[in-house]
Amino acid sequence: MQFYLATSFIFPRSLRLRLFAVCFVATHLPLLCYIGWGAATGRLALAEVVTLTLATVAGTGLALYGIGALLTPIHALADTLSAQSGDSAPLPRVGDVIQNLYAGVQRAAVLTRAQIDDLAVAAHEDPLTGVANRRGFLAGIEALPTGQRKGCVALIDIDFFKQVNDLMGHDEGDRVLAAFADRLASQVRRADLVARWGGEEFAIFFCNSVEEEASWALARIAEQMRREPIGRVNGRIISFSAGLSRWSGGPVEEALAAADGALYDAKQAGRDRVCRARASLSATCP
Repeated sequence: MQFYLATSFIFPRSLRLRLFAVCFVATHLPLLCYIGWGAATGRLALAEVVTLTLATVAGTGLALYGIGALLTPIHALADTLSAQSGDSAPLPRVGDVIQNLYAGVQRAAVLTRAQIDDLAVAAHEDPLTGVANRRGFLAGIEALPTGQRKGCVALIDIDFFKQVNDLMGHDEGDRVLAAFADRLASQVRRADLVARWGGEEFAIFFCNSVEEEASWALARIAEQMRREPIGRVNGRIISFSAGLSRWSGGPVEEALAAADGALYDAKQAGRDRVCRARASLSATCP
């Protein structure tokens, strides 16, 4: 790299001509030495000098042709990378092929990183509601620092959601899901995590919350659903059932299983309510 930069003043826009200059000087060193020796000793033969000069020039030209042929794939690669700029302007031709290739590789690396970031977001976000999906929820839990790996987890199910789709159509069902996700996300703290668990089921992680706090938060959301309903089905305000479980930093799957059991009990008890799971995995409902 240092030699490349040091010789960049020689034909800065053409690597091929720069290579020719370097090769020409290097291959003519023996001839220059011979001319110097011949001039110093008086044994210089003009015919030999001319013959050697022509031979070295021909050899340099042949070497340059071979180098140029070997560089053809690099030129093609540089042109391809320069063209792969997405919506951005093409790379300017400000230097030789090495500079263009280096700039193209940098541009490709930036675009690849952006695509990887977009894919990571898509893999962890529910496209319909804009909240995290199941994978994103678990990844968010896994990424928590040690001091925040405790609180409560809740699994929430929209009551009689199948009737929304059956009686009002899937477009209305999608609207209800998006509205419900927005309602949940707007009513929890920034430290909490809301996700669409699957279908009409959602999950919330209440960071560093005790059961009373998390239960009160869910009750507040349920009351707002009654005051400002996101929709009705069969004349009934759309409500939700929830199961709540403590999480003390162990495997979160255990707390989720307990919350799922409590959610089942909430449905069995008549829906539109929150049930808490106990350490014995039995549930209590209001």
